[in-house]
Amino acid sequence: MQPVQNLLGNTAWKVLIALLYLFLLAPIIVVVIISFDTRQYLAFPPASYSFGSYSKVFHNAEFIAAFGRSLAIGAAVGIMAVGFGVLLSLCLTRYRFRGRDSLSFLVVAPFLVPHIVLAVGIMLVLAPLNLLDSYTGIILAHLGITLPYTVRTISMSLLAVDLRLEEAARVHGASPVQVFRRITLPLIRPGMIAGAVIAFLISFDEATISLFIVSTKVSTLPTQIYHYLEYATDPQIAALSVLLILISVAVVVVLEKLVGLRKAL
Repeated sequence: MQPVQNLLGNTAWKVLIALLYLFLLAPIIVVVIISFDTRQYLAFPPASYSFGSYSKVFHNAEFIAAFGRSLAIGAAVGIMAVGFGVLLSLCLTRYRFRGRDSLSFLVVAPFLVPHIVLAVGIMLVLAPLNLLDSYTGIILAHLGITLPYTVRTISMSLLAVDLRLEEAARVHGASPVQVFRRITLPLIRPGMIAGAVIAFLISFDEATISLFIVSTKVSTLPTQIYHYLEYATDPQIAALSVLLILISVAVVVVLEKLVGLRKAL
């Protein structure tokens, strides 16, 4: 009797987990299916299927240009976020100084504030500096919201480093710079890579703050999609969404192959 109850219990859990996954993936599945629709408006289920929407995406000059800008901005934000993240993480994990707790709170403050509030605040800061609708402005804005993630990731990597390794290197005559370059940096590299990838994905996908910062000259892909939806709702948007999902999945797969998600995070 007990094995039967265990079997039923395991089956119930598997069904529950399958339903949960289906609930989470249902919107993505619907978008994927709609992306093949031949009609010029969004509807489900599709009337017929084709790759026409994907062809239109690849021939849409505005989407291609916005994709290039988002790619460049995301790469710049990822690199800068890791650079500043390493410095802040070292300060917060290795040193004790007055104001350390305040600095730690300021670093994670963007987690606690709605993006719409951050967007208005960043816009009010950048406007007097004439940085609205500029690469510098959008990079600074995205850096502010991605830095907490990189600091968090790199700090966890630093806390996992065995300090005895650094002490042994110093005992054998290594300078602080050599210790950091040859001991600390290789050990925290997975966290740095994960932080850079997270910062890139957040910057690449950020829409709320970008809408307040950019207009036409530096329009990113999410803002370009938003402006497109003001005048049209066709399967081309669904096709573009599927392509963005595939890009995000590809980035995560590359991260897994390079350092492993568990090791990186």
